[in-house]
Amino acid sequence: QVQLVESGGGSAQAGGSLRLSCAASGSIRKYCMGWVKGRSGNERGGVAAIGSDGSTSYADSVKGRFTISQDNTKNTVYLQMNSLKPEDTDMYYCEAREGASDYLSNPAMYKYWGQGTQVSVSS
Repeated sequence: QVQLVESGGGSAQAGGSLRLSCAASGSIRKYCMGWVKGRSGNERGGVAAIGSDGSTSYADSVKGRFTISQDNTKNTVYLQMNSLKPEDTDMYYCEAREGASDYLSNPAMYKYWGQGTQVSVSS
């Protein structure tokens, strides 16, 4: 079991940048880590994911703008958000599940998640 704590959210203007961080309570080497936006139900959607093998995937809406990365020495996952758009506004959750599978398109499969961090982008 792993506990996750997000940080780095806030307000930005369109075209600006934010970097989200997700600190885990232990090693995440064997986990698929992902960032999911939205609070519940149909509002939720995978944004980016990084598998335990280091492979990454992105939602079409953020490709070329967002980058997910992982520092195993710090047990931390990052989401660099560039060229922000008002439609990026949402709660962002760091989520995890053991294994190499990619849960970008099926975020309901994640087993662990943090409290979320709010991202607000103004036009």
